Amino acid sequence: MIVVVGTSNPVKVEAVRKAFLRFFKDVEVIMHPVSSKAPPQPIGLAITIEGAISRAKRALEVEERANLGVGIEAGIVPVPYAISGYMDQQFAAIVDRLGRTTIGGGPAFEYPSFIINRILRENMEVNTIMAEITGEPKIGHKGGAISYFSKNILNREIITEIAVIMALIPRLNENLYF
Repeated sequence: MIVVVGTSNPVKVEAVRKAFLRFFKDVEVIMHPVSSKAPPQPIGLAITIEGAISRAKRALEVEERANLGVGIEAGIVPVPYAISGYMDQQFAAIVDRLGRTTIGGGPAFEYPSFIINRILRENMEVNTIMAEITGEPKIGHKGGAISYFSKNILNREIITEIAVIMALIPRLNENLYF
């Protein structure tokens, strides 16, 4: 099985590789940077998921050898009762050559209100703000904000792997879903 991931982020590729290897023995995972339908800082559930789907479709279009395309997008989604009103959640989309799309979400966590305010009012990206806070300019290509806020208990690879596993569930149970 050949899986292409629509990204230039090695953390996302490694998470996809680990997720697929939990269920399939013979998997080749390829990284292919593609653009997203989502803006640089997705805000809202629909636009975040659409971004993941567009990345998966575009990756599959450009890599003819691949059986599956995977897109991953993290966004700020509104959540009632959250202190700031928003949480960060990662979504994965898997698209096959038949056009079937499956999606999965990872764990969601909340940013402090001052970060959400800067995103919404100053149109800033989380990575830019987190680079200011941590001094790590490419934090999204490493442990991610979740690593910083969880005191290194979780990292971006782990939460991305979970999102990919969730997107695999219908494919692992095709007789129930398709």
